[in-house]
Amino acid sequence: MYLHSKQVLTAGLSIEKAKKAIVMIHGRGGSAQDIITLKEHLNLNEMAIFAPQASQRSWYPYSFMAPEAQNQPALDSALDVIDDLVKDIEKAGIPADSIYLLGFSQGACLTLEYLARNAQQYGGAVAFTGGLIGETLITERYKGDFESTPILISTGNPDPHVPLERVQESISILKNLNSNIHSQVFNGKQHSISLEEINLANQYIFKK
Repeated sequence: MYLHSKQVLTAGLSIEKAKKAIVMIHGRGGSAQDIITLKEHLNLNEMAIFAPQASQRSWYPYSFMAPEAQNQPALDSALDVIDDLVKDIEKAGIPADSIYLLGFSQGACLTLEYLARNAQQYGGAVAFTGGLIGETLITERYKGDFESTPILISTGNPDPHVPLERVQESISILKNLNSNIHSQVFNGKQHSISLEEINLANQYIFKK
């Protein structure tokens, strides 16, 4: 249960023609099909688009702030899916500094956790409502240098699943790894992706 096979939906340019690629990670109860529809609103025209699918529509069973053991082995399996996908894209000829990651909710948490454990220069990243994973954060596992990779983190306050305090803690850790973070808190925002957040992603990450 909760071990993920590599099922990946693709869109956009073929990997052979693209000079950039993006990995889009859906939230709990969502699907690769759902998250990939964001391509209609984001400036992804020049990219090969990849959206992995979680088994049973969930990357890990409990809250991202539950004790980590409760979310294993699903969490490690999910991180492996992302790592394999990023490595496949690199093998196809697109370097890490032209690879982008984006996630919503559970997918945003995974995006940030993967990035912080594998900090290097990426094209950019977007976390729509998410934070680093664990009951308490094990900062020793977050290593590397983002070399000013732009990262957008947006969230609502209050949010029913993601406490603002954890978002702020995550921002601090990512800044210490030399990322260029833009963050935005929307008071009273629903647990969804708003038009304002889409506009911020286009402004800061997916510049034309």
